[in-house]
Amino acid sequence: MGISKHHSVVTMPQTEHPYPSILSFLSMRFPAIPRETWEKRISEGKVLDEKTGPITLDSRYTPLNRLFYFREVSSEPDIPFAEKILHLDDEILVACKPHFLPVTPGGRYVNECLLNRLRSSTGIEDLVPLHRIDRETAGLVLFSVNKISRGRYGTLFMNGHVEKTYQALAACLPTQETASWDVENRIERGKPWFRMRTAPGRVNARSAINLVEVKEGRGRFILHPLTGKTHQLRLHMSGLGFGILNDRYYPELQDECRDNFGTPLQLVAQKLRFKDPLSGRIRDFTSDRELLW
Repeated sequence: MGISKHHSVVTMPQTEHPYPSILSFLSMRFPAIPRETWEKRISEGKVLDEKTGPITLDSRYTPLNRLFYFREVSSEPDIPFAEKILHLDDEILVACKPHFLPVTPGGRYVNECLLNRLRSSTGIEDLVPLHRIDRETAGLVLFSVNKISRGRYGTLFMNGHVEKTYQALAACLPTQETASWDVENRIERGKPWFRMRTAPGRVNARSAINLVEVKEGRGRFILHPLTGKTHQLRLHMSGLGFGILNDRYYPELQDECRDNFGTPLQLVAQKLRFKDPLSGRIRDFTSDRELLW
């Protein structure tokens, strides 16, 4: 049994009367977890509110109040690759994540995630990631250390003021010449739920994609996501006919299987560049993780 050492939080949203029971709310909010599991956790005192401690099955649903719980999984995969801290000061931490490691707890992963590994290695319990990259993607992730300044740094990502650079490898014809594309479309959640799709409607995803080198039937690409939709670069590359090497979701969803650590997705979040909202100086961070070029 894998049990998180750190609590997770969910807020009960404002809703119309009659309010659901907390058990019904948790079952609807987390459909992958059986109702009986939530009932057992509540009965064992493993779900808490922010004022009175453990709740009971009779506790009332209170809109905008938070619930605290500890994620549990029957078994947790071991990710045999290490992260690296590239920078740490009183405001931010910059880490380089290996392939296969999620940024935050989710699914089968509780303690095997970048956030909880960094909490353990640094002793900083108040770490919060300011953005996400896919579990399959390696590279840079920026964390807030100080909750007082957290909003200032978070706003950089919300307003598109962080310059993000990725590298990727994809199959190319030997005759393919270097080229550039500006991709703009709409990305929405598809089926199954973890896979995204393009859809008609207002544009919400933009990427600048550059093929910079071709050799031995493969191309090396420099990618600049101008927005931050889930799987954006993977979907945009696939849409151009350049599915990223070892991508199990795009262009076709592969059969579910255990991770093959010898064939990581050939996508790395290589650089982050932004103007520091406190000091005003330019901050520039680069990952040294390499692709199989």
